[in-house]
Amino acid sequence: MAFLSYLISGLGLGSVYAIIALGYSMVYGIAKMLNFAHGDVIMVGAYVSFFAMTLAGIPFVVSALIAVVACTLLGITIERLAYKPLRQASSLSVLITAIGVSYFLQNAAQLLWGSDTKIYPTVFPGSVSLFNGQLSVSYLTIITILTCLLIMTVLIMFINKTKTGKAMRACSEDKGAATLMGINVNKIISITFAIGSGLAAIAAVLLCATYPSVYPTLGSMPGIRAFTAAVFGGIGSIPGAFLGGLLLGVIETFAKAYISTQLSDAIVFAVLIIVLLIKPTGLLGKKISEKV
Repeated sequence: MAFLSYLISGLGLGSVYAIIALGYSMVYGIAKMLNFAHGDVIMVGAYVSFFAMTLAGIPFVVSALIAVVACTLLGITIERLAYKPLRQASSLSVLITAIGVSYFLQNAAQLLWGSDTKIYPTVFPGSVSLFNGQLSVSYLTIITILTCLLIMTVLIMFINKTKTGKAMRACSEDKGAATLMGINVNKIISITFAIGSGLAAIAAVLLCATYPSVYPTLGSMPGIRAFTAAVFGGIGSIPGAFLGGLLLGVIETFAKAYISTQLSDAIVFAVLIIVLLIKPTGLLGKKISEKV
């Protein structure tokens, strides 16, 4: 039963990584940029939800919706002010700007809310007992996994069935051709940032509910791990981000349980390197041929 317990815990953690990785993959797939400030948007969402519950007494679900709205607006603002002027700039310039935005958000959080660690309120206490009490699964883990599955389903339907989703796919394939077809590329990129930032807020409240600590650098490691998951599954692929997140969470949990908590990160990145050596585009990534 210990193996099954670790597997479920890994899927719960991997679900959080998958939600964050979906934001990374969407932005890269359409804007062709790596938004390394994405992890700090998670941090902002965590603080918004925390203060909504502790200062205003707002229930968890409502505070999560407030965090989604706040992070969505923040994502649109970051895209308009920091990234839109660099639309034709080199990828290195965009990367440096993303790192600058990340540091700006971290230091702004320290100035506004202090550098001390705040304890996130307990939500969804209790667990479900299975197999005559031999296995216990927390309600929060179940909710996290179901939320990830719901988000993945809705996102795929949105991308494949809606007019905006089809426009996103067109921009991902060829922005120039999409512009000639009458698609407003700048608007589509802003919508992509909005969706990705909203997903970051959902991941933030689920992450803080599982690990109840809020601090200015909260989003750094989850952001790096989620980026790893996106590369693992195939950067730019939505199903790949989902699969990569789940696998990363399971590998990390098993590594901590059976090998070493100190070496878990090294094991995760070693697995990533092995996968990329065998399949450079990631598990579900597509090989793209470019004419020279």
